[in-house]
Amino acid sequence: MDILRFATAGSVDDGKSTLIGRLLYDTKTVFQDQIDAVERVSRERGEDHTNLALLTDGLRAEREQGITIDVAYRYFASPKRKFIIADTPGHIQYTRNMVTGASTADLALVLVDARKGLVEQSRRHAFLATLLQVPHIVLVVNKMDLVDWSQEVFERLREEFVGFATKLRIPDLEVIPVSALRGDNVVERSENMPWYTGASLLHHLENVHVASDRNLIDVRFPVQYVIRPQSDEYHDYRGYAGQVVGGVLKKGDDVMVLPSGFTSRIAAVETADGEVDEAYPPMSVTVRLEDEIDISRGDMLCRPHNMPTVTQDIDAMVCWMDETAPFQVGRKYALKHTTRTARAVVRDLQYRLDVNTLHRDEDATGLSLNEIGRVRLRTTVPLMCDDYGRNRNTGGFVLVDEGTNRTVAAGMIADANR
Repeated sequence: MDILRFATAGSVDDGKSTLIGRLLYDTKTVFQDQIDAVERVSRERGEDHTNLALLTDGLRAEREQGITIDVAYRYFASPKRKFIIADTPGHIQYTRNMVTGASTADLALVLVDARKGLVEQSRRHAFLATLLQVPHIVLVVNKMDLVDWSQEVFERLREEFVGFATKLRIPDLEVIPVSALRGDNVVERSENMPWYTGASLLHHLENVHVASDRNLIDVRFPVQYVIRPQSDEYHDYRGYAGQVVGGVLKKGDDVMVLPSGFTSRIAAVETADGEVDEAYPPMSVTVRLEDEIDISRGDMLCRPHNMPTVTQDIDAMVCWMDETAPFQVGRKYALKHTTRTARAVVRDLQYRLDVNTLHRDEDATGLSLNEIGRVRLRTTVPLMCDDYGRNRNTGGFVLVDEGTNRTVAAGMIADANR
């Protein structure tokens, strides 16, 4: 059974947490004591219905304010598929949390309130989802019960969003009308909207095809750990453990080790359950080679004639996540990319991007919290990288303040082939 990772996005009070709560409740993946607790809190707050948003808003501050602050991860399964949900905040000051939740998502749910329509945050989160190369986007028009299940309202919002989406690169877009509070079109088709002939939200999530989204062409295997058992039985054993982030690895394949450039052949591909015929993303495996080569953490295995770019100069889009200090040219940071760590200096800020208008401010001198810009970095050691659009693993990185050890930015390599 495969896994679908999806993130919610949208403005405040569009019903993201309620929708996730409804999915969990209607698929019977929450325990009775959790339901009882939510019902009790709802009664204590004087609400006339069970507030299913409380199933995901786990922090006390979130429950007290009725907002989502942190990214809440929830897990459930249907007979067809397993799901990992990242319920992300709608407030503008928590944009960085939304970026965190969507960075590993296969699909993004962008919610809009049918009464309010598309607002600034709806467009902002849709843009961020495309910037993060989320391949599938679903516009969920929520609270249809509050507009009398109006087909006219739904069609107007659908046309408006599709018009905005033409400015972005969205490979797959679906639009679904729902009422998260009442459960219409969430798990089961709604009788209140007979004019809608599409699938329910859960049916779409169960059947959206994501296997082809993973890069199975470019072999990329960042080495995380070298296994050398200290026993007489395995005294000749040398394995390289890590996660396959691109391509397919098989016994007998020729591989190259970067950055050294030495070549060898795969002797075996092993998992915790024993040797396997092949490994593909996102499997975690141990690779053994026929030749003894000096390989350590941070090196990468690839095909001899299909290599990533090996460079110390990077052009990237970054989302600034630190509220204590702005992003400035000349500053130095630790850079973490796959299993490799380097130091990086900011050489240039090419422009700051207004995610609402998509305007590029080329006169900007820095980035503040939650702002996004195109930057140029120079690293102390070579990175083995691809464009983020080709491989989200080898194309993504984070910047860390070495003084405070805070993660200050998430980056997406925009041009790895200069």
